[in-house]
Amino acid sequence: MEYRINKRTGDRIGVIGMGSSSVHEAGEKEGTETVELAHEAGVNYFDLAASESSCFPYFGNALAGARNEVLFQVHFGADYSGGEYGWTTDRSAIERSIDERLKQLRTDYIDYGFIHCIDEPEDWDKYRKSALGFLSECKKSGVVRHIGLSSHSPKMVNMLLDEKLPDIVMFSINPAYDYKHGDFAIGETDERAMLYRRCEAEGVGITVMKPFSGGQLLDARSSPFGKALSEYQCIKYALDKPGVVTVLPGVRGKTDMQRVLGYFNASDSEKDWSVLGTLTPENTKGNCVYCNHCRPCPVGLDIGMINKYYDLARIGDTLAADHYEKLSFHASDCIGCGHCDKRCPFGVTQSARMKEIAVYFGK
Repeated sequence: MEYRINKRTGDRIGVIGMGSSSVHEAGEKEGTETVELAHEAGVNYFDLAASESSCFPYFGNALAGARNEVLFQVHFGADYSGGEYGWTTDRSAIERSIDERLKQLRTDYIDYGFIHCIDEPEDWDKYRKSALGFLSECKKSGVVRHIGLSSHSPKMVNMLLDEKLPDIVMFSINPAYDYKHGDFAIGETDERAMLYRRCEAEGVGITVMKPFSGGQLLDARSSPFGKALSEYQCIKYALDKPGVVTVLPGVRGKTDMQRVLGYFNASDSEKDWSVLGTLTPENTKGNCVYCNHCRPCPVGLDIGMINKYYDLARIGDTLAADHYEKLSFHASDCIGCGHCDKRCPFGVTQSARMKEIAVYFGK
């Protein structure tokens, strides 16, 4: 493991951390073993923005005896009242969620308490009025040691940096999002690059989410570059950006964790992402990356998985249609309320896409 310092807090952080978005797929036994494997390899930074609440005990059980050796990044606004991830600014819901997280993680403090997923000024207005007071109280009492911010918007990160709030920032960084036309993710390329430099200058570390663009960059059929990149190229790309202290790939189990940790034994040529200079991406505006920030759907649709199975089916995955059929709700169940359209950080009109997907699968 290699380590970098988050200058604002002095914390020593491994350059590869562990995301929790997919580890619930491993189940309790392997999930716990995956966290243990990561810790034994020197991983000391864990992001706790999971897809399902069932995985939090994996971290509590695996790390209970090593709590002072690791750093937890916990999101004040990630709501698991229904078992799956949802977004909220309701203070009472956040209070209940954090109480449950502390119990499941078997700890009485949080290293980085995050202002969660603020992508629009309206989000911040709601959060400031309802939830910020609770986070501030936790900081004052010592339950939270430092305040962080997760966002996909350079504008919003800059706004909260102006207010001197975050000591660390979770931001989506990968070659597709930084593509020069700036039409794949929020913010133009120059705006994003300036944000990285500002964080570096102010000593506010960046923890990187979505380094593989939801897996799209790893497959030539879905990559906006028309060519697959490797996990190691994507990790190196993110680590080469100013301000970045750690990359947080989501892993589904021990095999994924071992493969990601192979980064440290990979050759320079295996990590070299300069091939991007020879590629010409197609227009990629409005692509779903299965991040599930559109949750909760009032009907109960798993919008990320519906999109994923649709994309896989279109590029020839013969099992995708069967997986889609087994979902509890299908695209045809969409009522077109537009909630997901407003919440999508990548400009996907999901309500229209649900109609498209329903036609494709014949439901």
